[in-house]
Amino acid sequence: MAVASDIYSEKTDEQRAITEMVRQFAEEQIIPNAEHYDHEDLYPEPIVEQMKELGLFGVTIPEEYGGMGLDLTTYAMIVEELSRGWISISGVINTHFIGSYLLMRFGSDEQRRKYLPRMATGEIRAAFSLSEPELGSDVQAIKTSATKQADGSYEINGQKMWVTNGLMSSLVFVLVKTDPQAQPRHRGFTCFIVEKEAGAQENTGPYAGLKVPPKIKKMGYKGVESTELVFEGYRCPAENILGGEEQGLNRGFAQMMDALEVGRVNVAARGVGIAQRALELALRYAQERKSFGKPIAEHQAILFKLADMGTQVQAARLMTLRAARMKDAGERSDMEAGMAKLFASETGRFCVEECLRIHGGYGYSKEYEIERLYRDAPLLLIGEGTSEIQRMVIGRKLLERNRI
Repeated sequence: MAVASDIYSEKTDEQRAITEMVRQFAEEQIIPNAEHYDHEDLYPEPIVEQMKELGLFGVTIPEEYGGMGLDLTTYAMIVEELSRGWISISGVINTHFIGSYLLMRFGSDEQRRKYLPRMATGEIRAAFSLSEPELGSDVQAIKTSATKQADGSYEINGQKMWVTNGLMSSLVFVLVKTDPQAQPRHRGFTCFIVEKEAGAQENTGPYAGLKVPPKIKKMGYKGVESTELVFEGYRCPAENILGGEEQGLNRGFAQMMDALEVGRVNVAARGVGIAQRALELALRYAQERKSFGKPIAEHQAILFKLADMGTQVQAARLMTLRAARMKDAGERSDMEAGMAKLFASETGRFCVEECLRIHGGYGYSKEYEIERLYRDAPLLLIGEGTSEIQRMVIGRKLLERNRI
């Protein structure tokens, strides 16, 4: 059911065709099966395999490497549709997308040739890692370190946290400290392309020294795994520094911050998707449920809720697409991406909660889809920078752009 999907979106014919295809995929494969995988906290392998066949892992990867070569705006539209089905599915490609972006933006020609063709097909999937157990939003407090060895390789030691796709990925773009004395601190970090065995909790052979503890149990966002990564003497060749040793050493912080800008557009699109689904469920239930002799949709209190939800969904979508289009045009969009992420993630939370209220007691029952959405939505308030961090970034950018 897509009650509220006929919206003004300025889509090209190509965008309309691919989003309709993804919406059909969500309707037929994701929504009917999401409850099962969520309840069992089970990785949705059959759905992921179908995503490979549809080419969704290579959406933004250039055609020369086997991808579709589509822009960020089209990708955001696709993510909205996937998230409307289940945000865990969008999570499977989210970190993969950021990994491919890092390669396309900063990788060496050799690194692109080595990884992008297999990433485009989904043969190998990517994750990225910033957070650690003792740091949250203070990325510059990273303790995981890489030390150069006599043979030219780097030994990585430390512990990473909250790595989406941390188990099933074959590549992890990991930000670590390489110059402890650097001032300011951000000049002492490097991004390594860490190779690992997909699905292995304890890596051996060339990947020895990397362990993936059992996945973190979460309130929502189930199915897709969130893990720790434990590095104990893991050896990474110098050529796996993003961009190569000469170009990439101690430049990882800026690379990752650039990637987070597109990542925030991604999260914004996910917020729009889950808000859109909550609106659809609310519209349906409000017309079917009767109280005091008439559908509850005819009660003013419910009408006001639906009006606020619909307005916020539309605004969040437009903000997200604007940020994406600015990035595609090569314009500075750090503030706009932050605004879109802040507003869309809060919209997702708001619409899901209002939908639950409209469902009343049934909204608290696992018999209804809204219960799952209610557990999933809070993730978006935290991932890619909390709402509080977004407000700090936005405020500073406003001052920076409007100096007197």
